[in-house]
Amino acid sequence: MASSKKMATMISSIASCVYFLVIVFQVPLFRVPCRRGTCATPMEVASCQLMATRVFPEFVIKALLYPGAIAKAIITHTTIPTFDRIFKLYNLASVKRPSSATDLHRLEVLAGSYLCVAGAFLSLIKPGRISLFGTLLTLWGLAREILLKKVGETIFHKTSTVDIYPMMLVSVSCAFLSVRRYVRRIVGSSKAKLD
Repeated sequence: MASSKKMATMISSIASCVYFLVIVFQVPLFRVPCRRGTCATPMEVASCQLMATRVFPEFVIKALLYPGAIAKAIITHTTIPTFDRIFKLYNLASVKRPSSATDLHRLEVLAGSYLCVAGAFLSLIKPGRISLFGTLLTLWGLAREILLKKVGETIFHKTSTVDIYPMMLVSVSCAFLSVRRYVRRIVGSSKAKLD
């Protein structure tokens, strides 16, 4: 039984590290309209909303976005942007403060993105369910938006602006496997079937 606990801990740790890397290095998981135009990662959605509401100082938002900017620069073989040019790179310099009416159009995606980012950082300390809830909430919001758009397309012949990329499956899998209790049950049931 000790080996199954060790295996579950190892799987959970690896999954939470992969989830952290996917979120922090901003691997595109979806495409959804946001305040700056189109966002493709939970970090972009959360940063765009944080920039609009001015909850955190600008350097915190820049620090959240900078690892993804470095990763994109390396992948596209361009120069690594300076810390001061992050807002221009992500088109966040023109994001305005929200009006008095709250933007509730994609609330699930926004709340899920916040939970994804928080869960990614907290999973390094202690893996938990926050990243799983955030990922599932974001996925639910995107799926609901796509289903509503599909119904609208058949009636009004419009094109959908919301997409879910295959990398979202990796994100959901890593978020699920980062919960140690679930992994212990899977490993325990698989060992029981083998015995």
